[in-house]
Amino acid sequence: MFGLGTPELIVILGIAFLVFGGKKLPEVGEGLGKAISSFKKGLKDAEGGVKESAGKGILDDVPGIKEVAAIKGKVDEVKNMGKVFSK
Repeated sequence: MFGLGTPELIVILGIAFLVFGGKKLPEVGEGLGKAISSFKKGLKDAEGGVKESAGKGILDDVPGIKEVAAIKGKVDEVKNMGKVFSK
């Protein structure tokens, strides 16, 4: 866990206890846990959105993409014709 051993964790918890106090420490832990879970949920939502939009053709909105794809298709057709005639 980030190279932290038991003695280091005890020192960190002791300093946190002195700074926040015994009554405030559970509230701080709860807030930290909620923040971490919210961050993880946001990452999953963003990842899911990327996967969904990848299937929808997100690049179709970029100007010139359709034209480039059409030209690439024509070039591939010409390449295939060249293979047919060379046989």
